[in-house]
Amino acid sequence: MSGDDGGLHADAVDLLGRWRPPGDDQDRLRAAYLTHLAAHPDAMRRSCTPDHLTASVLVMSAERTHVLLTLHRKLAMWLQTGGHCEPSDAGLVAAATREGVEESGIADLSTDPDPVLLSRHEVPCGPVRPAHHLDVQFVAYAPPGAQARISEESADLRWFPLGALPESADASVRALVGHAARR
Repeated sequence: MSGDDGGLHADAVDLLGRWRPPGDDQDRLRAAYLTHLAAHPDAMRRSCTPDHLTASVLVMSAERTHVLLTLHRKLAMWLQTGGHCEPSDAGLVAAATREGVEESGIADLSTDPDPVLLSRHEVPCGPVRPAHHLDVQFVAYAPPGAQARISEESADLRWFPLGALPESADASVRALVGHAARR
């Protein structure tokens, strides 16, 4: 393994190997992610083209009644926080939490260490197209009274009631919110 992300790669293999998905479609995605990891020692890096693993986190209010979504500046879509893993991340949970803190401005997120869902989606990323993020999605809970702060990556950042997501939220975000709320 080149670089400093050998531990990150091993963590992803271990985490996905132990994770019990909530259905057959998710189990097939888990198997595909593990196959990708086995074939690509650099699978955790954005330079792994055309596909690479990413980590995201759906931030829920302490009361578990609202979710924090970011209006992604480049994609113009309401999404959970998240993004590329960094070689310094200790694992997928750490990567998701770091991304959540950076994009929400909320320092004390408490991330559930078990993934909620996996999402393979096409992105305009890297030199080879089509490219995909193999996203591992977590849920984190904000402390009571948390105040979110918009980051440079977002055009907007808002709390939405669980039952009133923005119309522009796609099916993957709605699925993530639904599964996270049932936890």
